[in-house]
Amino acid sequence: MYAIVEIAGQQFKVERGNKVYVHRLDANEGAKVEFDKVFLIDNGGKVSIGSPTVDGAKVAATVVEHVKGDKVIVFKKKRRKGYQKWNNHRQSFTQILIQGILGKGETLKDELTATKAARSISSVAKRTPAVVAEVKEAPAKKAPAKKAAAKKAAPKKAAAKKKED
Repeated sequence: MYAIVEIAGQQFKVERGNKVYVHRLDANEGAKVEFDKVFLIDNGGKVSIGSPTVDGAKVAATVVEHVKGDKVIVFKKKRRKGYQKWNNHRQSFTQILIQGILGKGETLKDELTATKAARSISSVAKRTPAVVAEVKEAPAKKAPAKKAAAKKAAPKKAAAKKKED
């Protein structure tokens, strides 16, 4: 399931669990934010396209951290004229973690429980009793033994110089 959503003036394709860098948002780290300008939702082949937005759809996210992007250097020069102009810039970004894509009337808890149920059903269907028995009987791996530190040899003394007669 993915959605096309507008965040801080830019459009992003987001899925649940994605981390996205967007232009700086006015929210504290750890705060929950929702974006309601959702243009498209694809739910396993069932596509909902808005005109211009999908009614009642939201994307729920959590602010992870505020960061700065790479430095962009702008250098202008006109040869033989003595003109040089140097400038730089670092853009401020906010990293967000997408918690879920919510349809009309859905809440974040509904979306999380639905995906957890789907995962548990698919994981149980993949396992067979033989595989489960192998997992239970598998021996635990031992941590590799640490190698003893090698002793360093004492440095050799320089050979004495011969006297010339």
